[in-house]
Amino acid sequence: MEKIDLLIKNVAILTLDSKNTSLKNGFIAVKKEKIIAVGVSGDEKNYSAKKLIEGREMLALPGLINAHTHAAMVYFRGIADDLPLKEWLEKHIWPAEAKYVNPHFIREAIKLAAIEMLKSGTTSFCDMYFAEDEAAEVLEQIGIRSFLGEGLLDFPTPISSTPEEGLRRAEELIKKWQGSSLIHPIVAPHAPYTCSADLLKSAKELSDKYNVPLHIHLAEEKWEVEKIEEEKGMSPVAYLQDLDFLGKRTSAAHVNWVSEDDVKILAQTKTGVVHNPESNLKLATGFCPVPDLLSAGVKVALGTDGATSNNNLDMFEEMSLCARLHKGLKKDPTTLKAKEVLRLATMGGAEILNAQDEIGSIEVGKKADIILLDLKQPHLVPLYDLASQVVYAAKSSDVKTVIVNGKIIVENGRILTVDEDEVIAKAQAFAQKFKS
Repeated sequence: MEKIDLLIKNVAILTLDSKNTSLKNGFIAVKKEKIIAVGVSGDEKNYSAKKLIEGREMLALPGLINAHTHAAMVYFRGIADDLPLKEWLEKHIWPAEAKYVNPHFIREAIKLAAIEMLKSGTTSFCDMYFAEDEAAEVLEQIGIRSFLGEGLLDFPTPISSTPEEGLRRAEELIKKWQGSSLIHPIVAPHAPYTCSADLLKSAKELSDKYNVPLHIHLAEEKWEVEKIEEEKGMSPVAYLQDLDFLGKRTSAAHVNWVSEDDVKILAQTKTGVVHNPESNLKLATGFCPVPDLLSAGVKVALGTDGATSNNNLDMFEEMSLCARLHKGLKKDPTTLKAKEVLRLATMGGAEILNAQDEIGSIEVGKKADIILLDLKQPHLVPLYDLASQVVYAAKSSDVKTVIVNGKIIVENGRILTVDEDEVIAKAQAFAQKFKS
């Protein structure tokens, strides 16, 4: 018998592999950080595990991938609701960040975000914010896979006084963390309307130099598109193409206001798109044409955006809304089937982060990023189709076990790597300070 570290047996499995393989009663064998076997129940007798998980009445899924967020903004959750994006950002969020965001803030707030994501089944997330090196140290200890990019803007941020300092911090982050098993540095200029052409070019050069992902907000609001068209004489998508910014390592969040020509550019350049349905609806910024993007061959993933515009980091809610929203917009109930939406939240995120060989599905050789859902819930029975049940009926509270990089991080709904009560108490103390 082969000795392994973890065995999950008697479990239903949605692998999300290229064939959408599902098993009604299977097993998953894990050695160190990788999956070494996936099969039908009975064949697990060949393995002797240090840790055994009985998966009866459970469903195993690849860990969900939140492909766009600003995680530490959880400390500002609810401070400026029911406002348009420009007013929300310029009159409330940026002033709050200028006053409160510092390395200590990041270290404490990121803990709350990590707990929220892990307990709701997210094992990987892509983040654009500040003091990401501080965040990285905390996130590595907690054990969540993190794609982190220092936010780059033309004006001073709470951490960097100049764009040049921001770029220096971004490069230092890459040098320190590239090659880490859990922390994956990226380059993250904010948007075409907040970054000069020189800054965007420098960000792309940094991404090219170290072969790391490049992430940006793009065409989120109508006024943003009009501003770029007036200043540059072309759409934001065409403008980024003109700067040679787009490409297979580039992913763009939102992408709500795009033409047919823009979609063709995104497809031709192999640029990925991250759909943020809850944030888009709450800020009334527009609708990402996901079905059209997919039809054109554009890679699409799902993200929550920050908890100030969502107001949570729950990927189950994003899947549910995404599936329903586009049926309504297209007036076609066959648009974005459950399996397609589930793929957006798993392999879709892996692909736009160029991590599809390591995460996004339950397959031999991939990292063991796995979540287990409790199927014995009133809202999950009777059960006819696993993918449909996940997308249309499951809740994040159904997540009972979370495994990242082969390590159990959440067990029976309890996070094991950080003191949740202490983190919540500190968040509540910050709220009192903010209100006073």
